[in-house]
Amino acid sequence: MQGCVLTGVWVIAHECGHHAFSDYQWLDDTVGLVLHSFLLVPYFSWKYSHRRHHSNTGSLERDEVFVPKPKSKVSWFSKYFNNPPGRVLTLAVTLLFGWPLYLAFNVSGRYYDRFACHFDPYGPIYNDRERLQILISDAGIFAVTYGLFRLAAAKGISWLICVYGVPLLIVNAFLVLITYLQHTHPSLPHYDSSEWDWLRGALATCDRDYGVLNKVFHNITDTHVAHHLFSTMPHYHAMEATKAVKPVLKEYYQFDGTPFYKAMWREAKECVYVEPDEGSHNKGVFWYGNKI
Repeated sequence: MQGCVLTGVWVIAHECGHHAFSDYQWLDDTVGLVLHSFLLVPYFSWKYSHRRHHSNTGSLERDEVFVPKPKSKVSWFSKYFNNPPGRVLTLAVTLLFGWPLYLAFNVSGRYYDRFACHFDPYGPIYNDRERLQILISDAGIFAVTYGLFRLAAAKGISWLICVYGVPLLIVNAFLVLITYLQHTHPSLPHYDSSEWDWLRGALATCDRDYGVLNKVFHNITDTHVAHHLFSTMPHYHAMEATKAVKPVLKEYYQFDGTPFYKAMWREAKECVYVEPDEGSHNKGVFWYGNKI
């Protein structure tokens, strides 16, 4: 349960990154830096890459994370994992290590022509105006890491793993799972530059139902469509906004009430790559497939 509660804390820091926590940018950044650093997340680094994700959602060329591969670029060994044991292994690795691998090595992120890392202020993800804040993010991570080292020395490494390490793994797993299911569904298209625009990308997202955890996670799970349309809206208005936009969007509003653990397995099975919509003139629209 501690991991679930800390995931809710992560969501509050996420709100700070969107300037949706208070009316004051300095307060948002201070709270976000403290909370995200405590969870070993580089606050400003992720804030800027996440902002670009919101600006380019659904774009095969410019989206920042969970960018699906075209069928032609699926690795040769993927067919050996396109089975139940392979999916179990893939999901386990993704949930346990996906978040730190993305931060450190841009795994599942957009293509850059050189090494991209959220801890590198001179990496291709950031521009010159952002580099100082990336260093501040790194300093926050170093400070918390040092504090954890001192805590382990005082309480013991086993105590630290039980009280902090295991809950942090749960936070990271939920973060990856929530984000994955928000942007991965057989009915969600992706677009190349010939068809993409911001509204199409924002609507290529899916609300999910996590039961009682919806409240624990401050409804980031079941109000994601509205969040992409109004990203600076505070989370405590998201349910109200979702109810308002559903009758306006009609069939363009995507919701899947499948239990998240079943949806995770189904999407891992059915959403292996994307390929263009050959049945229409919209050649720049790509849909998920799984036939390797």
